[in-house]
Amino acid sequence: MTERITILDFGSQYTQLIARAVREANVYCEIIPFNKPVQFTDGLKGVILSGSPFSVNDPNAPMVDVSAISSEVPVLGICYGAQLTAKCFGGRVEKSGKREYGRAILKIGGKDVIFDELPEASQVWMSHGDSILDIPAGFELLATTETIPVAAFKTKADKGQAIYGLQFHPEVYHSTYGRKLISNFLLKVCGCAQDWTPAHFIQDTVSGLKKQMGDRKVIMALSGGVDSTVAATLIHKAIGDRLFGIFVNHGLLRKDEFNQVLEAYNQIGLNVKGVDARSLFYTKLAGKTNPEEKRKVIGNTFIEVFDKEAHQFEGIDMLGQGTIYPDVIESISVHGPSVTIKSHHNVGGLPEKMRMELVEPLRYLFKDEVRKVGAELGIPSAMLSRHPFPGPGLAIRILGEITEEKVKLLQEADAVYINGLKSAGLYDKVWQAGAILLPVKSVGVMGDERTYEYTIALRAVTSVDGMTADWAQLPYEFLAQISNDIINNVRGINRVVYDISSKPPATIEWE
Repeated sequence: MTERITILDFGSQYTQLIARAVREANVYCEIIPFNKPVQFTDGLKGVILSGSPFSVNDPNAPMVDVSAISSEVPVLGICYGAQLTAKCFGGRVEKSGKREYGRAILKIGGKDVIFDELPEASQVWMSHGDSILDIPAGFELLATTETIPVAAFKTKADKGQAIYGLQFHPEVYHSTYGRKLISNFLLKVCGCAQDWTPAHFIQDTVSGLKKQMGDRKVIMALSGGVDSTVAATLIHKAIGDRLFGIFVNHGLLRKDEFNQVLEAYNQIGLNVKGVDARSLFYTKLAGKTNPEEKRKVIGNTFIEVFDKEAHQFEGIDMLGQGTIYPDVIESISVHGPSVTIKSHHNVGGLPEKMRMELVEPLRYLFKDEVRKVGAELGIPSAMLSRHPFPGPGLAIRILGEITEEKVKLLQEADAVYINGLKSAGLYDKVWQAGAILLPVKSVGVMGDERTYEYTIALRAVTSVDGMTADWAQLPYEFLAQISNDIINNVRGINRVVYDISSKPPATIEWE
């Protein structure tokens, strides 16, 4: 069985970053809510306790039996996880005189394998309202900072399985040697082989898919995006042409995208049918201006079209989806009940309506891991490097009512912008970019004529996974050229603006 690390989530905003750090060290890990029992089966090498917005002294603070867990495998407690560990073993945790948030200098007080190849002083990231004032008996102090007496501690060597506590967050970028520290825990404390690679994932996944699907048939809605393409390729590798793909053109794709994607699927060898449903979607969207209403219309209409096409195939009882790990995590609350996923997420409602068994080969991968797997599978880099694109397509980049005329206008402007980014060598330097058609007309002058035309907003952000994002500081010369090219080549637009909002407080998409 594949070795793994379990991360117990107490509600920290950084829990996914812990998982990413573990995965980057080529070790498989899973995030589970703190109140779900840890499965001590073959392959479990260690447990990491996440941070939390709670105080361990709150009456309703989330708790686990750290002693019971540590009797089975090594434990690493991070921030709240460290405080919980200290309290469980009899240490003292109190509210800090001042909440510590931001950079601090970690001072290592002695040698330990978890600090191998780390300097005696390094920058770490703090985010806590409580502090550990006294470590429990049987533990030893490893590090401090100028403001807190206990920044890192561990069980003494003769106390069985190792337990470490870190008051800081090694998983965040601002902790300079944090990833190395986590890697040391995985390799030197837990004894992980660190052999979880894209090739290893493909081999295990294809084998698992063959067992799950047997000789059955699978149908799958494809979008042309990275996730669905890689998922379909894995399923195809397992069952061949018993996978039937459907690619619906809802009239809200990028310019020429429908034909380009179908050709790409043909090159990969996937069995995909293209369905042109533009007129149906435009009819259903007529008069709709509310963003959530537009999303629901698109989602419901997509289900209608997909369901109709699916019924043309006989003997299919399995549905393939490109669900990835952030989707799964987002749908689970650490307090038990599920939270609502955004209504545009994947093809919401499809499994319930069609009563099919789900096949989700990417369910435990992050986006960057999906791209690595895709590259290992030989999928063309042009598909793997594509920016994320919203499920409702250009519908949420056209503010207000959707019309075919507006879609064509935005497609042309967006194509000028994206092609310009590629020509300037900037496309791969931003995480996502696109044009937004605003419901605003303004006066302009072209030659001797007065114009009254639409405004386009350009958006480009840098990010790792879309959870947070900064606006991309594209060169002024490039923005000036793109503005000029759009206005001169796209009739109906006479003004271009650039969005310099970050997420949070703004979102990446405008609707």
